[in-house]
Amino acid sequence: MSYYEKMVNRQRKWMFYLLAISVLGAGFTPYPRIFLGLLLGGAVSFYNLWLLQRKIDAFAESVEKSESAVGLGTLSRMAAAALAVIIALRFDEYFDMIFVLIGLMTSYLVIMIDFMMFRLRNE
Repeated sequence: MSYYEKMVNRQRKWMFYLLAISVLGAGFTPYPRIFLGLLLGGAVSFYNLWLLQRKIDAFAESVEKSESAVGLGTLSRMAAAALAVIIALRFDEYFDMIFVLIGLMTSYLVIMIDFMMFRLRNE
């Protein structure tokens, strides 16, 4: 298994852990709007992470085969984030908008923390 595949698996695992914490928080704490917002944003963030990783794989294969490179799907990831915001605005009694936005950023935090942990381990 290559380093990239290990990194992808670690990042997906951490995103699943964060989503599980959000589910538990929504079900067992007196703050369901906060955790449902984190859950909605985190779910879309996980989808965006999966989509980005898949597009990077396709990009690397096209570069390896000297074919024309495909895009990284920025528009589709932005559309997914906009959909999460629209859902949160439509059902504002269930979702806290601030925490939806924080949830949307979780995959980027996971990527940065994973990178920092890798750098600290290998120095």
